[in-house]
Amino acid sequence: MNPRSPPWDAPTVRLNQADLTLILSLGDPSARGACLVLYSGTVPGRRYDLTDGTLSVGRSPDCTLPLLESASLSRHHAELQVSGDTVQLRDLGSVNGTQVNGRRVEDTVTLKDGDMLCLGDLLLKYFQRGSVDALLHDQIYRIATVDAGTEVFTKRYVLDALEREIRQAGRSGRPLAVLCLDLDHFKAVNDRWGHEAGDQVLREAAAAMHGSVRAGDIVGRVGGEEFLVVLPGASLAEAQALAERVRAAVAARQTMLRQADGSAVPHEQTVSIGVVALTEGMAGARDMLAAGDARLYAAKQGGRNRVVG
Repeated sequence: MNPRSPPWDAPTVRLNQADLTLILSLGDPSARGACLVLYSGTVPGRRYDLTDGTLSVGRSPDCTLPLLESASLSRHHAELQVSGDTVQLRDLGSVNGTQVNGRRVEDTVTLKDGDMLCLGDLLLKYFQRGSVDALLHDQIYRIATVDAGTEVFTKRYVLDALEREIRQAGRSGRPLAVLCLDLDHFKAVNDRWGHEAGDQVLREAAAAMHGSVRAGDIVGRVGGEEFLVVLPGASLAEAQALAERVRAAVAARQTMLRQADGSAVPHEQTVSIGVVALTEGMAGARDMLAAGDARLYAAKQGGRNRVVG
């Protein structure tokens, strides 16, 4: 594979000088560790930090760096030995091989800043400790995947994540559930207080959702006031309990909305939630989301500010 001809469509991100100055000023370069950045697959731009020790890379969930989205990887494809500023790579007898800058790895290779790694059909780039380019990629990845209005993931990201987790659940048998959420009577907030107030309510509600889920759960905004939470490893009962926690957190969060005369009044937002777990009868994300939307509709028809699962 020619590393200069990447097998993916890379979107153009335009940065002006002010953007670049801000990016370069963020953080202490000496504190940034070595990392790999994924350049292909379903989540291009994802960063994998490399900590000291022996790191296994492959399709198996028990790898230190599991790259689950590509069937071209072996379960235990390659290994990284990380010691301070030195990172060495070796192939573990993988079926489709490992390349660095277009050359197949036959023995241990010491990586250099900017090296392009090809594992099966996945392309990654290696950044040394303190790399300014790595920080730039972090910022671009954030621009591409985080909703600016709410600081949760974008619709595209969370739907891609759901597809990925469904495939993983099919391989491993691990349970999977989702929450479909809709802010109650949100149009009335915009109509009465204006869109700036509506944006504030959205941010506060999203923060309450994000603060109530588990590490590893994926919260995304999929519409104006609609959200989706992907819950890897959660059974229906666990998802229902977590949904109730999210509902209560949103309802308890008070937002102060400013009136035309400058005074502020408290606003308490509520949310309706539909809960669904992946079952054998579901063909994929479309079936799962349809079931979640039906339960969300039932929650709204039942009086709102409630969970149906």
